[in-house]
Amino acid sequence: MDYRFAVERPDYSHLASGHVFYNLPGYPAFPVRLASEIFQRCLDWRRRAGETAPCTLFDPCCGAAYGLGVVAFLHRDALREVIGADVDVAAVECARRNLSLLTLEGLEWRRVELETLLARFGKASHQEALHSAALLQKQLLAQPASMPLVAWAFQADATHGEVLSENLGERTVDVVFSDVPYGQRSHWKGDVSSTPLVAMLEALLAVLAPAGLVAIAADKSVKPAHPGYRRLEQFQVGKRRIAIFQAL
Repeated sequence: MDYRFAVERPDYSHLASGHVFYNLPGYPAFPVRLASEIFQRCLDWRRRAGETAPCTLFDPCCGAAYGLGVVAFLHRDALREVIGADVDVAAVECARRNLSLLTLEGLEWRRVELETLLARFGKASHQEALHSAALLQKQLLAQPASMPLVAWAFQADATHGEVLSENLGERTVDVVFSDVPYGQRSHWKGDVSSTPLVAMLEALLAVLAPAGLVAIAADKSVKPAHPGYRRLEQFQVGKRRIAIFQAL
């Protein structure tokens, strides 16, 4: 696969999972460069449709919300609101901590936590994480105060549209980006009476904005499809197949 937007290879170490961002066992971190490429492809499709305003980004299987967090730091100007959901309560708790890092208050709390760890254990990794936290803080301070980013998470089964609607209220979602469960390290939980990915696509129709976009990353053996969407593009990176859909 040729990268069309994330063509450079900058140092993403300050965004590493388990560094400043919290990690959670069983929820593998999504590659930063690939996350940036996928989101920028979604933005490109929005621009083609005349949509240039900041968007609401939603991940209904967010895990620890690491992917949402890195996309928000890399593409803050393109975002109005970042929302995560997961069926696992522990994952949602971790997601809230990670999404709090998108605020100066949350990042300061993390900095104090890292300083405490450094004083207690004296590990080089904690010193490096403090340096990364300073870089992220500088980035947040450069953002205009008049354009605060809203970021939050809730517990829900991604295959239940009524539950998603209840939690999102009057909001509609412009872009969905989700690395859905697959493989040995992650799997679907909650109601799996039907094909989970198809059920999730059906559920998302209840909260998507008109012509909203859904980007799904899954195992290359998975070929998502649903009559309520048209597939805009599809590509493969390693063992992952990424498909971008538009709601009809």
